[in-house]
Amino acid sequence: MRRLLLALAFGLLISPTVGCIIPAYSGDPVRRTQQLIFTSENLRLMLDEWERIWFLDMPDHQTPYRTHGGII
Repeated sequence: MRRLLLALAFGLLISPTVGCIIPAYSGDPVRRTQQLIFTSENLRLMLDEWERIWFLDMPDHQTPYRTHGGII
């Protein structure tokens, strides 16, 4: 009984470091690369979506530098 409890406690301590039972990406290097590119592109496009939702992608009519506006 003592060995069973020790084995169970050891298994619980080791289990968080093992990882997922089902891998998130394919084992094929070509397909895994394609999946990682798609994942990174989705995260990169999330910033564009955030700016579009909050209307931050609209052009700003206030210029950061002074313009004359007349004929030079």
